[in-house]
Amino acid sequence: MFTIEHEYDATVITLVDEGKAPLKEDVIVNAFDDCVTINQWDPRTNTSVQVTLSLSQLRDLEAALDLPEGVYRLRKT
Repeated sequence: MFTIEHEYDATVITLVDEGKAPLKEDVIVNAFDDCVTINQWDPRTNTSVQVTLSLSQLRDLEAALDLPEGVYRLRKT
């Protein structure tokens, strides 16, 4: 399950883990004009962990999900 909310400066997507236990904590994705942040609560350390991706890194990740093993560089078309 997921939700999508449009806020003033970002689109916020929350991914909720469903299925058999053990379930993972929700993942919150904030899409800004210049980057994307991914946050998830870590119950082991009792802190929120954040990863920030540039838009270039996000494009690379999107492409990588559909490719076999290897080293790649995307070219602008």
